[in-house]
Amino acid sequence: MLINMNQMLSVAKEKHFAVGAYNVSESNLFRTVVEAAEANDAPAIIAVHPTELAYCKDDFVKYMIARAGNSPVPFVIHMDHGDSIESIMRAVHVGFTSVMIDGSALPFEENIAKTAEVVNYCHMVGVSVEGELGTIGDTGTSIEGGMTEVIYTNPEDAKKFVEQTGVDTLAVAIGTCHGLYPKGVTPKLRMDVLEEITKVVDIPLVLHGGSGNPDSEIAEAVRLGIQKVNISSDYKSAFFTKAREILSQEGSGWDPNNLFPECIEAGKAVIKQKMELFNCVGAAKYYRDPVMPQWRQELN
Repeated sequence: MLINMNQMLSVAKEKHFAVGAYNVSESNLFRTVVEAAEANDAPAIIAVHPTELAYCKDDFVKYMIARAGNSPVPFVIHMDHGDSIESIMRAVHVGFTSVMIDGSALPFEENIAKTAEVVNYCHMVGVSVEGELGTIGDTGTSIEGGMTEVIYTNPEDAKKFVEQTGVDTLAVAIGTCHGLYPKGVTPKLRMDVLEEITKVVDIPLVLHGGSGNPDSEIAEAVRLGIQKVNISSDYKSAFFTKAREILSQEGSGWDPNNLFPECIEAGKAVIKQKMELFNCVGAAKYYRDPVMPQWRQELN
């Protein structure tokens, strides 16, 4: 089942769970996410960064759309950190159901103007839009990049941003970083900032840099109002750690059918744990109910 982000997260918000957004750029990582979602009857977001799209090409996205559309569980195909109107339009053209325009490094008013322009274009064709306010840190181990220091989202700015752009979801900065944290570094999320934002913003909120954070803090963020959590490094690390382990064994060979099955299972184990943390295991049933919500009836 292929839906847009507004459809995905409106249910998550109502039912008090979050959905993971997992970055993919090739078929084995995509298979890892899809099979984990189906095994746990959980919704999932397939995220593709512009640099990942440049690598995997548009035809691969067509395959993902076909596979996700034929699944019994709901998926969103999401452009992660779209960096220009051109990258957003490419995503819309190839069939993404959701896009993010990242204007967080721009001056506030420029971020509003650019995001509002994307919203205007995308809403014409039923594509959801995520904006970002504040900046996410960068550990240096993620394709998503980011800033080296976190600039926390100002709640009043968030209110103004949402009102003036019409975005469907908002990525907020409360102390996370893209990538895996160095050994000995334990991030501390600003739950007070998140609580203040939820008092003035009513749309679903997004947490970028979800890998490597303490489970207790992620669970608390979900409880307070986060509906989407971006995960990339955590499950990819498990996948490629297993690949290195297999390749280091004498006589292991290099055929994909010998190498990747165990890697996929290692990645799926991480994703399952994240889905349990987000409280979305079994939540796919909410999207299959023909009487709830209204958009589900319109898909039939």
